[in-house]
Amino acid sequence: MYAPRVFICMTGTLIVFAVAAYFISGSAYTAFIHTLLCAVLLQVGYFVGILYLVRREKKLLDEGLGETAGVKSSKDGSRRDGLRADTAPNLPAGDT
Repeated sequence: MYAPRVFICMTGTLIVFAVAAYFISGSAYTAFIHTLLCAVLLQVGYFVGILYLVRREKKLLDEGLGETAGVKSSKDGSRRDGLRADTAPNLPAGDT
């Protein structure tokens, strides 16, 4: 969960929700209150999602499954799949 993307998407969702709430209710005040409630629900959902991911990761580590991919590292930093543990930061990142 890439936080800046989540916040941008959340803002877009809240804008669309606010416009829809305004057209449905006809009141800017009611649309504002409903949008605030929606924002709180989105934040709670995001927080619960992050807690779930952290708890799942901790559970995997406690079970001895190693890193996120479930591959154990040896003392020299190499893994069973032949990749070094520090390889990931050197890979190009992109959402294509």
